[in-house]
Amino acid sequence: MKFRLATGMSILGLVLSCGTALGGTLEGPLQIIVSKDQQELKIYDGGVVVATSRVSTGKAGHSTPTGIFSILEKKRSHFSNLYDNAPMPFMQRLTWSGIALHASNSVPSYPASHGCVRLPNDFAKTLFSVTRRGGHVLITDREIAPQRVVHEALFKPAVVVPDTPLLADAGLRPALIEAGDKSVEVAMTDPKPAVVTPVVQKTEEDPIRILITRRGEREMLMDIQALLNTLGYDAGMPDGLFGKQTVTAIRAFQIAEGLKEDGMVTPELAAAVYAKAGKGTPPNGQILVRQKFKPLIEEHITIRNPEIALGTHFLLAREVDADKGKAEWYGVSMDNQLPQTTMKRLGITTEADAALPGAIARTLDRLDIPQDVRMRISSLMGEGASLSISDTGLGPETGEGTDFITVTRKVQKAEAAAVQGGKKAKKKKKASSVTAVN
Repeated sequence: MKFRLATGMSILGLVLSCGTALGGTLEGPLQIIVSKDQQELKIYDGGVVVATSRVSTGKAGHSTPTGIFSILEKKRSHFSNLYDNAPMPFMQRLTWSGIALHASNSVPSYPASHGCVRLPNDFAKTLFSVTRRGGHVLITDREIAPQRVVHEALFKPAVVVPDTPLLADAGLRPALIEAGDKSVEVAMTDPKPAVVTPVVQKTEEDPIRILITRRGEREMLMDIQALLNTLGYDAGMPDGLFGKQTVTAIRAFQIAEGLKEDGMVTPELAAAVYAKAGKGTPPNGQILVRQKFKPLIEEHITIRNPEIALGTHFLLAREVDADKGKAEWYGVSMDNQLPQTTMKRLGITTEADAALPGAIARTLDRLDIPQDVRMRISSLMGEGASLSISDTGLGPETGEGTDFITVTRKVQKAEAAAVQGGKKAKKKKKASSVTAVN
């Protein structure tokens, strides 16, 4: 998202009684972060806070999901069709399932909504005027702040004159993501349009969105189907669907290669199929690129030490200069505890810790991205390009008419430790009080 906050547009409109902002002229991609524990929204220009506001997120039973979102739709006037046609002015939709930023007359600085993020009227109005569809919004359980990240693996702009077209027309390969233990009840239930065609002018303000994640079971099956076909085993259309024809082809391959005949898709089967086809080892990662909500690139990458979780990270590019081949990246690491079932499925034995210094750099150290892929992405780099990194792939919120949406899961261990620590502190304080009285 690119905010253009000039002196003439009255930056005080972002302040009023809602929060604070910096004066002067600010140009560049700004980052919106909503902290649930602080009940506060902050706008960052790089690592500097330029505006703040109190918010009200979802109350108990209507929790606001956390994660990496982007603005999918904007409406000055909107009404809830679930809660008595309640007004939701200056609505900025974050998910098609019903989560949004919107203005409200009731923003008590504690969780009070039915899932959306409420903003004071004046702040919401001015924020609405300076955002655009595709702008990122992060919602977190605890307060985080962007930090400058310098790493050789991060993309820089480059001018490339290829012999063949740069942009792949690869379709999406959906995977599953766990959004938490409980379902989220939301304040908006407008159905997702059958076909979403965002009306966005192609300008320098339409930055690319990059996602790096692990390859899912469906992606692996699609590759196995395609390779079995080349080896003479008719697995049918490489669609990632585990049907009768695919099972028959797998069994035939297993018999021919002296493997256990069970028709199952396993890492061992994938390794055998790749080796037989002369393709080396199966890739365990993928990189995807979207622009204007549409898929452009989907390619394989390698994740070293795959037993260690990647974690969940978000980075935004600023000061992108194609002439100098430079870009400044600012990033955050987000809490996201993977369920044990997911860790087992992905072969993860070591969890990520978002609070550790250098978490982003350690993850970037483990990514091997083919040079030709890097060059294709570098040729698309512009101001406001973003990079999301996640273990769990494409979730149900990511689809047609969206950027890459990553829903995170609260770290239960941290929560339990905090609760236990609070109880101990309270008990200690009570004992001190009794001693003082006596």
